[in-house]
Amino acid sequence: MGNFSTISPPDAAALVQDKSPVIADIRDPSAFAAGHIPGAERLTNENLADFIARHDPQTPVIVVCYHGISSQNAGQYLAQQGFAQVYSLDGGMVGWANAYPEQVEQDA
Repeated sequence: MGNFSTISPPDAAALVQDKSPVIADIRDPSAFAAGHIPGAERLTNENLADFIARHDPQTPVIVVCYHGISSQNAGQYLAQQGFAQVYSLDGGMVGWANAYPEQVEQDA
């Protein structure tokens, strides 16, 4: 079983720069389209098995939700599936957008 913990927006930003983690956004489609971390992918119950199959379990994963609460359960689940380093983003997308408004991407 992998490790799960929370991560602050500054530490997440540093991880994004250094290690190219997978960013799994579990918010609904309209919230994701309105703004997400560049390179993030939506993770849903429907694509969970594909997500697990496609990603190297040694690559860090940052799970993002609205405020950093729901992502903790999802992160724990991914760690139980064998991902070595899984993080829940403290403050969620709201915290990220407040800290890094220039690093929020919107779908066209």
